[in-house]
Amino acid sequence: MMNCPMVKYSLFFLGLFFLQACTAPGYYTQGIIGHTSLMLSRKPVDKVVKTADEKLKKKLLLSQDIRDFSIDALSLPDNKSYRSYVELKNSSPVWNVVAAEEFSLRPKTWCYLVIGCASYRGYYKKESAENYANKLKQKGYDVRVAGVGAYSTLGFFADPLTSTMLKRDEASLAELIFHELSHQKLYIKNNTRFNEAFATVVGEQGAILWMKNNNKEELLNNYKQRLSVQMDFIGLVNNTKEKLKILYKTTLPDDIKREKKLLIFKEMKEEYKDIRDNKWGGRAWYGRWFSAPLNNAHLVSIATYHDLVPNFEALFERCDRDFARFYQQVKVNSKTKGNIILSQCDPNI
Repeated sequence: MMNCPMVKYSLFFLGLFFLQACTAPGYYTQGIIGHTSLMLSRKPVDKVVKTADEKLKKKLLLSQDIRDFSIDALSLPDNKSYRSYVELKNSSPVWNVVAAEEFSLRPKTWCYLVIGCASYRGYYKKESAENYANKLKQKGYDVRVAGVGAYSTLGFFADPLTSTMLKRDEASLAELIFHELSHQKLYIKNNTRFNEAFATVVGEQGAILWMKNNNKEELLNNYKQRLSVQMDFIGLVNNTKEKLKILYKTTLPDDIKREKKLLIFKEMKEEYKDIRDNKWGGRAWYGRWFSAPLNNAHLVSIATYHDLVPNFEALFERCDRDFARFYQQVKVNSKTKGNIILSQCDPNI
């Protein structure tokens, strides 16, 4: 069951070189301790499979086939990332805090050394993330805390597979590994939307190619169904965002805005139920996401990953679905003013 699209991906986080600039010592310390602990827990996959039970062994061997494919077919980095394994004690390696002002759909950003500014702040303990989120709530922010699906440091360290990652089905695992490796292939400072949309397209299109090449027809059909459902969900998110944008631009008193805001989110949940019952055959895709109290932070979380996806998908098609050409064209485009995604793929690339 698809419950939370943000967890489907992850944003890399921290390590000593990624800690937030000009921040409190406690945040700096938790980053060092959390990152170091995770890195020291890594074990080479080829050693783990020798003593693993059959279920874990099968998933680890699958992950290595996917990793090899990422190099040979997708031209993604050939390094030690996802060649080691960590058994997590928690449900996620990192929890991200996402926030937006009460009457705004612009995410709050935090700035970090090396990677620049991003629209999330990560913690290695869920309790710490929730404590920080509560402080933001007290300041009037809409806030969301969510565990991420993988651990990535943009290739500065050999990122490990985690037990959380291996709970996914084959298609989702392939997509996630390709998504994370694409951040190592190309990363633009201070532009989370650009980076995440690029990685989303590489992850999804890479997963489709992997399934086709491995003759996994049934898995591919199920995956395409999930992508179709995802598009319905994103359409609902975008429709809600447009309603809220209109509301937030008005000069209505804040108490009236709050009432109307609550009504819009209520309408969103009602529209979800209609889609679920009449289009998805009663299947509760995204059921957990809609079961939570919704706010601006939930919407900007989705926007971060998906707003620019259609642009990247169009460019991928114009590059004849050639991953190497696509990467080169995206790199060229990223240097243009405002990181505009050009409509054509240079035939000389």
